[in-house]
Amino acid sequence: MTGSEIISKVWNFAHVLRDDGVGYGDYLEQITYLLFLKMAHEANKPAYNKGLKFPRLKNEKGVEIKDGDVCDWPTLADKRGAALESFYNQLLRSLSTEKGILGQIFTKSQNKVQDPAKLLKIIDMIDGEEWNLLGVDVKGKIYEGLLEKNAEDTKSGAGQYFTPRALIQAMVACIRPQPLKTIADPACGTGGFFLAAYDYIVENSKLDREEKAFLKNNTFYGNEIVANTKRMCLMNMFLHNIGEIDGKNFISSADALVADTGTRYDYVLANPPFGKKSSVTITNGDGKQKKQDLSYNRQDFWATTSNKQLNFLQHIKTQLKITGQAAVVLPDNVLFEGGAGELVRKELLKTTQLHTILRLPTGIFYAQGVKANVLFFDNKPASKDPLTKEVWIYDYRNNVHHTPKKRPMDFGHLQEFIKLYNPANRHKRSETWNKNNEGGRWRKFTLDEILARDKTNLDIFWIKDKSLADLDNLPEPDVLAHEIIENIESRLNSFKAIMETMKGK
Repeated sequence: MTGSEIISKVWNFAHVLRDDGVGYGDYLEQITYLLFLKMAHEANKPAYNKGLKFPRLKNEKGVEIKDGDVCDWPTLADKRGAALESFYNQLLRSLSTEKGILGQIFTKSQNKVQDPAKLLKIIDMIDGEEWNLLGVDVKGKIYEGLLEKNAEDTKSGAGQYFTPRALIQAMVACIRPQPLKTIADPACGTGGFFLAAYDYIVENSKLDREEKAFLKNNTFYGNEIVANTKRMCLMNMFLHNIGEIDGKNFISSADALVADTGTRYDYVLANPPFGKKSSVTITNGDGKQKKQDLSYNRQDFWATTSNKQLNFLQHIKTQLKITGQAAVVLPDNVLFEGGAGELVRKELLKTTQLHTILRLPTGIFYAQGVKANVLFFDNKPASKDPLTKEVWIYDYRNNVHHTPKKRPMDFGHLQEFIKLYNPANRHKRSETWNKNNEGGRWRKFTLDEILARDKTNLDIFWIKDKSLADLDNLPEPDVLAHEIIENIESRLNSFKAIMETMKGK
């Protein structure tokens, strides 16, 4: 079958299962387990000859059953009916206790396809192809397509782990990562930033053997605390030729904010999860559970706060090498919030070169009510004077209308920003705004101008809203309706944040 035929087949079966109540997320999980197991089996055959060893079924205590079936692909593919369902359930539990990427892929794994006949169809579909012989682009398109479909399923909440690929590509195009450099993402989701950075390096560099090996095995490092999302990230990267099936695990399940590991990176690219507060669930003496705000007491942080976004920003600053560069998606509250927010902004301006802010439009994320920005900043050696001299802002929000499905933002929409950003030489930039033309989207502000603003507010905009002055040029009704929902969601989130603050006093 051709690549497009395989993609179509995988997609069609996703729709069949969805009609039976199996969501994209559950289907994606099973595809991940089965596809990884099949590719691991293929890796043991000529010409790969990896010599991977698979355990026998294990009991509840994790000890191998002496005469149990081997937890490998041929054994699974040979089962039928109730025996298939029983063996698959035991296989998932047994492999979850293994070491390395194998164990990481199967951590907390469960069978969500309760009909053995449909499970067999998925197995037969995967068994019918030699996946290691398929091009990386084909395997990647299949998996990325499923990830995006899963993100569209708003009930699952998966949208918060999926950053629009056009935005990721634009951020990478501005940062321009180079070979033999390390890249981190402390909240890596399904690995979108890693894949875009990998593609950029491959397409823009003539890599020698050392550089290829480093890119494959030593470039990317991330954290993802949600087991299923981490599994998808590992699989997504593996399908895109990052890492080895028996290699080291470069995605940690630890909360990145808990401590400074001491490791420093050349680049940090991230979109930390939406939501302001970090919290933990505690159990009282009477057995009742409640959530409690979590503040991270770290010596390297400028401010102690339960605001998750501010904590990620501080952590990312810590992660950077002295010459490191960062591009981070953050919500509006990081730009204007007082208290800890003001302190963090002042320290960021002082200790890094915060050179660019991209104001993003609403309607580009699958999670509604999000107003976000991309902050670009460089780490520098310590200095008596503030390292930031001026901040360039590109307002791609006012009078811009997008929705995730009908009018999604694509890479072409951000070409003007990339051109004005001028990644080849950031020191040669020209404003498109002037006093006689308030409509220009590209404008710079000096450090003195920013410090003079109340609370060092970086939520700066100057473009007039055309819809207020010209009723004949309103966006399409569905776009307008989506924007109204976005604005209501955003206001509700703000009110909730205020109430949480009041409760804490």
